[in-house]
Amino acid sequence: MTAEEYYKKGNEHRQRGEWGKAMSCYLEAIDLDPDSPALHAKEMLDNIMNYYCKDIYNP
Repeated sequence: MTAEEYYKKGNEHRQRGEWGKAMSCYLEAIDLDPDSPALHAKEMLDNIMNYYCKDIYNP
């Protein structure tokens, strides 16, 4: 898959509330293309996770 495809798949997962799957897709997209819009999407997802799921980052 291309970075763009991973980014779009990540967006689909994010819209369904599948945070982990979305993050995995965004990270794959960023690995393939460091300038991918997935970088911004990952930052937004980090903020969402930090706000709603604080225990995920601080077990």
